[in-house]
Amino acid sequence: MGWRFRRQHSIGNFIVDFYSPKLKLAIEVDGLTHYEKKVFEKDLVKDKFLANIGIVVKRYNSEQVFNDLENVLQDIYITCQMLSGNLKTSATPPTPSW
Repeated sequence: MGWRFRRQHSIGNFIVDFYSPKLKLAIEVDGLTHYEKKVFEKDLVKDKFLANIGIVVKRYNSEQVFNDLENVLQDIYITCQMLSGNLKTSATPPTPSW
């Protein structure tokens, strides 16, 4: 679909795991430390900053990525479709090439 993502991309004082400038979409993969109060609060500040500059943030925990990758990819695909204005109700994501 032509969507490109950068890894470990800096935005302001923050670093996002993956970022698509074209879609203004940040994808974060959170490990267990993100459930700690201090880290969780930092994530809230980060998400608010990104939202204020028009960036959509999608968060997935590492367990989802390892155990349910197909649904994570489906959700990312649908989000990309929505942000690009190409969402079709019967859209089926392409099979990843890896």
